Amino acid sequence: DCDVACRGDHRRANAYDRWHAVSPTPRIGITTKLAASEEDPMVRVAVLDDYQGVAMEMADWGILPQNTKVEAFTDHLDDLEAISERLREFEVVVAMRERTPFTRDLLERLPKLELLVTTGSQNAAIDIEAARELGAIVCGTGSLGYATAELTWGLILALVRQIPREDHAVRDGGWQVSMGQGLRGKTLGILGLGNLGTQVAKIGAAFGMDIVAWSQNLTEERARGAGATLMSKEELLADSDVVTIHLKLSQRTRGLIGAAELSEMKSSAYLVNTSRGPIVDERALIEALEEGGIAGAGLDTFDREPLPLDHRLRSLPNTVLTPHIGYVIEEAYRGYYKDAVEDIAAFIDGSPIRVLEENAGYQSGI
Repeated sequence: DCDVACRGDHRRANAYDRWHAVSPTPRIGITTKLAASEEDPMVRVAVLDDYQGVAMEMADWGILPQNTKVEAFTDHLDDLEAISERLREFEVVVAMRERTPFTRDLLERLPKLELLVTTGSQNAAIDIEAARELGAIVCGTGSLGYATAELTWGLILALVRQIPREDHAVRDGGWQVSMGQGLRGKTLGILGLGNLGTQVAKIGAAFGMDIVAWSQNLTEERARGAGATLMSKEELLADSDVVTIHLKLSQRTRGLIGAAELSEMKSSAYLVNTSRGPIVDERALIEALEEGGIAGAGLDTFDREPLPLDHRLRSLPNTVLTPHIGYVIEEAYRGYYKDAVEDIAAFIDGSPIRVLEENAGYQSGI
């Protein structure tokens, strides 16, 4: 049997032969299956976690060579054996963000994998070092940063104006069952003032809110540039009426908001997380929501995704939950899949583009 290093050498050698034997004649039109010629080997492409079943409509996969077969999967597999069995015959895999983690353990079970494309410019769920050692290239795509900022405000407005509750009341024959709150003059606390956090801050200012911010490396100058006041984390949590998280998941931020931090928040305050679920201690959050420690939470990300059917968060009335759709807009998907097709075509042509060389943010337990 060939060990891991040997397998990587074989993959690299096979990749050159395979991609340069491919017929250059493109076939125009959207399709899920492109017929192979007798001379050329079949190149199989798997598109994962296509929940809405739109992947094949979002780009022209037909520009790929004739011996390419593209298969899109609308279901999600968690089990290592199941996902490795599904993908073991594919040379190319397109991953939708971090929905399916590509750990070393999984990558070692995919003997034919030569190109892994992730939508977005980074993916904390891919062990890029392991992929490289095994002879597979990882490429990314562009992304639209504003989509998550927009959803953040959708969650904030849904919470403070009690939109889901009023919607349900109207559908059940009721009328005006709750009392909402205004945003003008309230304090918006932003944890993480990067690109997304800055966009959220600008919208908050337009609502007439006072903007305060914190992150480990945030300076007063950068905060002022975004229209925010720099505070300590403790001050921000105590003063804010809405706390929204826009930090990357790392060892420093995992569990950043726990029971102690939640207890520092006002009982009338709301917590919004469109970043990554593990930044917040989920058990502590559920306790705070059940006991009235905070008024409510708007969550787009969770410790485990998809969220289990029996999860306690599903039954809490003071939450607004969305299924990690911060980036799920048509404009973003068209860009993702267009770039993915370009990545595959460039790789076949022998000149890979958007290659991800390293992933300092890789989280094996994401």
